[in-house]
Amino acid sequence: MTDPIGPSTSTIPNPSPTTLLHPRREPFEHGLLPMQKLIFTDPLQALTSLKQKLVSSSIQRVDSAALADALQISLDHARLVLDTLASVLHSESDPLVTSRFDDVDSVGADLLDLILFLYIQSYKRLLPRLHKDAAAVADVWPSTSAFDGYLSALSPLQLVRCNTRRFLPSQVDEEAHQLSYLQKHLANILSLLSEPVEGEGEESLVISMEGFEHLGFLIQFEDKGSDGDFLSQAAPIFANSDPDMPAVPVPASQVLGWLLQNIASSLEHVTEKNPAKENGPPSGSDQDVVKASPSVRSPCFIEGVSKSSYVKQASDLKNSSLKVINCHDSVIYILAPLRYATIYGCSDATIVLGAVGKAVRVEHCERVHVIIAAKRVCIANCRECVFFLGVNHRPLIVGDNHKLQVAPYNTYYSRLEEHMTEVGIEATINRWDDTLELGMIDPHNSLSHPAGVSDAQAESATRLDPDHFTKFLIPNWLEGESTGSTKDNPFPLTDPCLTSQQKNQNNLGEIKQILREAPLEENLKRELSCALHVYFRDWLYASGNIRQLYCLQSD
Repeated sequence: MTDPIGPSTSTIPNPSPTTLLHPRREPFEHGLLPMQKLIFTDPLQALTSLKQKLVSSSIQRVDSAALADALQISLDHARLVLDTLASVLHSESDPLVTSRFDDVDSVGADLLDLILFLYIQSYKRLLPRLHKDAAAVADVWPSTSAFDGYLSALSPLQLVRCNTRRFLPSQVDEEAHQLSYLQKHLANILSLLSEPVEGEGEESLVISMEGFEHLGFLIQFEDKGSDGDFLSQAAPIFANSDPDMPAVPVPASQVLGWLLQNIASSLEHVTEKNPAKENGPPSGSDQDVVKASPSVRSPCFIEGVSKSSYVKQASDLKNSSLKVINCHDSVIYILAPLRYATIYGCSDATIVLGAVGKAVRVEHCERVHVIIAAKRVCIANCRECVFFLGVNHRPLIVGDNHKLQVAPYNTYYSRLEEHMTEVGIEATINRWDDTLELGMIDPHNSLSHPAGVSDAQAESATRLDPDHFTKFLIPNWLEGESTGSTKDNPFPLTDPCLTSQQKNQNNLGEIKQILREAPLEENLKRELSCALHVYFRDWLYASGNIRQLYCLQSD
């Protein structure tokens, strides 16, 4: 068995009081795959063996075939691992990130990045705190599945009742949880990044500056007001290296000791800034709450929007990540380029996401229409939702889902193609109906992974009936003075959807012509016009769309 390294007892440079260590959220939020073969009882021993096997084969970048053989998984699952790793890598210049969709296999993943990605598959998410009066909400969520009760950590209707994100893990709680995970596993992680040298005891493993930089997959240092590009720039361990000479490897135990000091300081800082939620005042109900983080590193939140419409454009969002949480009976437009997006706990809503270049996760939603242009999308634990997708990679479906439908992307706004180009989405590739289903049980969530229960494949999505496919129109006035060149949906439609869309347009044209040419006297035409307006107004009120008109006109 491989033993982890221990911290050095030698003198370690003190961490700067103005430097904080943060976990990178992206691998923990968008990089975990519910695949049992990626989770090891002893990850250090298993991944050390895997690393040695691949190194002995002179493999520095791992393609799908080599990964499938090493882990005994299918080629589809190996490709999913590489695609997911590409979506959460820290280096934008890595060939896996910059490669085109068809070149991923030939490019492959860096061996050390892959090892770190596989290691964190053992991570357990921080569970949301259930409503204090759990019995009061137990009967509002339908139990139509034998897995109900432990597969969904928190149902949409429970979120409706508590109506505040204070019962979900806060960003501060999640950061503290991730820091604690890193603190516990850092010795193993550094062992996997280190190389042996001739010597005795703790100094027999050293880590190079290049190996140290791979830690950027999991952590980042942030000076007050700025983000560093390279970890080694923030590490005094490598600060005295001659810039004209290769950096001298450092004993892994010394790196471990220095990092543990930083993690302890960061945990103390996180704990100090975490408000006491139990005794704090509750959030306002039925209010839209938008929170922009002071750091570009953290996401912007849109939460608690209820019975309303909400619009955000590129000029409104300074963060590259967005979370839409606990929104109900509303229409939300995000007309902006993003890197990551999460939609969590929403119901009876329509949500439009402009262009997301890395990954979208939609979780615990019910009766939501989601319109997404993105590279990747993961759908988890959703019910009776319809997804209108423009996606370059196969949509991933995991968890306890029921009655999901997928359809081609169905809208546009004037700057859509500009935003897609900015984040690297290709309109010529749309794999909206090529879904990939994994298991119902999430091994990263202890609540949904009870002992002794076997897993089953997640319920797949069905194609939306083309006769029900309609174009979704985004009002022109939402964009204000910001205009672009997009005049129509950039993603090609299937022939059945095109036929249905043309049929609807023809039917509308025929009705208009019939009304214009109807042989009626002027007073009867006026009565007919009034009757149509009355029926339309009644429909606006009955459907709730009247709120959208008032909300958008008041913006």
